[in-house]
Amino acid sequence: MLELVLLFVIFYTWHALGITIGYHRLLSHRSFSCPKLVEYFWVLPGFLAFEGSPIWWASMHRAHHRHVDTPLDPHSPRFGFMQAYSGWLSEKQYPAHIDPAVQSKDLLKDPLYRFLEQDGNLMRGHAVGFFFALAFRVVLGLCFGWPVALVSLLAGLAVLQIPLMLNCFCHIPKLGYKNYQVDDDSVNVWWVGILAMGEGWHNNHHASPGSARTGMRLWEFDLSWLIISFMKKINLVQRVNVASHRQMLKVAKIQQKKKAAAAMELNVKVSSMASQSGSFVKQPAVMQR
Repeated sequence: MLELVLLFVIFYTWHALGITIGYHRLLSHRSFSCPKLVEYFWVLPGFLAFEGSPIWWASMHRAHHRHVDTPLDPHSPRFGFMQAYSGWLSEKQYPAHIDPAVQSKDLLKDPLYRFLEQDGNLMRGHAVGFFFALAFRVVLGLCFGWPVALVSLLAGLAVLQIPLMLNCFCHIPKLGYKNYQVDDDSVNVWWVGILAMGEGWHNNHHASPGSARTGMRLWEFDLSWLIISFMKKINLVQRVNVASHRQMLKVAKIQQKKKAAAAMELNVKVSSMASQSGSFVKQPAVMQR
């Protein structure tokens, strides 16, 4: 029994890192660059965790950042918890404002990703993903026994829940905290940070989406960043975008000053317009006796 529990933890960690390092920080945000074989190495465990076409995943995520917490956001809990959790997955085609040819031109250059995308047919693309994920478990069962295959399946399904929960819980302000003031509801949620290999520091991520590092404070453990950093040291990664806590605070202060100045300028314009319109108001005539 203990061996199966340990195996579950190994499978869970492998699949979760495939989502965080492969699908998210590499494909969606290009926060680092690496050889194609290294890229496939990290994308594979994410794909086998029922995450679907990498092009679809990255396109939806890039749209999330572009339209965060607005009606155009594919999965904002502002417009319904269940819609943000799983409702958006039932879409049979891309929304009108999301087009991989626009959002994911870089990924469309890869023939393997184009095959998994199935020409933008979402249902067929999801079916292909599920087929390969289940076929992987069948191979495990035939080679190592069905208990191993079952543990792998359970780990994959458990990992599948992590980005879905993150979409919801990390965009409900009362459930977490902010290190940086951003124009959305993103917050850091510690337990999501642990389960999602560092992705739960979501406010940090929204403050600097292109950073390969999301854990900014000492206690914000970010396993994905530690692995990316290690790969850089052994030359498996060529370029890494990294934002520091000090840099992000500095940028946040500059943005706040700009917003305050813009708000003050708007108030002055509104006051000026109000005073000008008031000067043209016809005064009531005074009755003569």
